[in-house]
Amino acid sequence: MSDDAARAAQLLLEHRASIDRLDAILVYTLGERFKHTQNVGRLKAEHDLPPSDPSREEQQIARLEDLAKEADLDPEFAKKFLNFIIQEVIRHHKAHQE
Repeated sequence: MSDDAARAAQLLLEHRASIDRLDAILVYTLGERFKHTQNVGRLKAEHDLPPSDPSREEQQIARLEDLAKEADLDPEFAKKFLNFIIQEVIRHHKAHQE
């Protein structure tokens, strides 16, 4: 293997190790986020509040789009990702109300 190929292989391993660490951070962060949204769902159920809050959702989407731009992440991707999370949270909230 040439020096260039060996260096490329090493860089590939380093990038993949970073990706693996970041994936773990994402999973644990989502886990923590859902712990809080579960608590919100229980509070909403206890106080007979609707499972979704469209105004809050719009604010969160706008906020996330701004953060995505700052992070050099495609805002459309960030919006789709948050919408997916919001739908899952609403599903959990509805389950608490049943």
